[in-house]
Amino acid sequence: MKLTSGARSAGDVMFDIGNVLFMCGLMAVTLYPFANMLAVSLNDAMDASRGGIFLKPRLFTLYNYEYVLREASIFRSLTISVLRTVIGTAITVFCSAMVAYTVSRPEYLLRKWVTLAFILTMYFNGGLIPTYLLHKELHLINSFWVYIIPGIVGAFNIIIIRSFIEGIPDGINESARIDGAGDFKIFMKIVLPLCTPALATVALFVAVWQWNSWFDVFLYNSSNPKLSTLQYELMKILQTANGSSTQATVGDVLGGGRSAGATNQVTPTSIRATMTIVASLPIILVYPFLQKYFVKGMTLGGVKG
Repeated sequence: MKLTSGARSAGDVMFDIGNVLFMCGLMAVTLYPFANMLAVSLNDAMDASRGGIFLKPRLFTLYNYEYVLREASIFRSLTISVLRTVIGTAITVFCSAMVAYTVSRPEYLLRKWVTLAFILTMYFNGGLIPTYLLHKELHLINSFWVYIIPGIVGAFNIIIIRSFIEGIPDGINESARIDGAGDFKIFMKIVLPLCTPALATVALFVAVWQWNSWFDVFLYNSSNPKLSTLQYELMKILQTANGSSTQATVGDVLGGGRSAGATNQVTPTSIRATMTIVASLPIILVYPFLQKYFVKGMTLGGVKG
């Protein structure tokens, strides 16, 4: 029997069913660790230490979050984390895009050598001690700008944006140049709007890195509590909680968030789960708005038109 136009064979249907089942299984495997962390963070710490917590808390309580968030430094460090993420991402994306546009221009004779120099930085660096001494000479120690300036231009970011720019038809830029537009105006009015998917992809990478970074705080600003970030404060809380459970007084507990039988204790496991949720939530909230650009940037950024 000859298949009519639009009809699908049994093999195609079976492939679609298998593909859907595989993707559902992959999604479940991906989401389960986060769902389990959420359940543990909402469960009483001593009860969770018995095990058996999967997707639903057995003894619901909000004390783990109260214990983490009651630290006075948390909200100050949250402000620093938000500032370094927003400012660092904006400056890094803009500067990386400018460099990418420069090295993508065929009239720039040194573009290959400059690109090679950037690529070499992906494989070699000066090391921890020379980097620290350089930051010290630049007066970046105990400064907010130590979070921004060292990573203002990244080779990987430049490669993604440059690849996308090279896919833009040259006729668009040439038309603007004939109309009297200079390079900076072409970059601002034409290149940046057309590169939105690539810029969003780089912005997501940079924002996640800025938000999750804590080691630079430890190296350069550990002596200045006013410049501490959320990740660094949560790391210190975890170190304090490690080794043994921490007991609190009943007066310190938010009574409305506790179930009957809940204890006034936390454990390293409960603090670790709570920290994971607190640190991941902002990125999870932002990602859906950038997802379509992220997919576009990853698929089109490496293909020339």
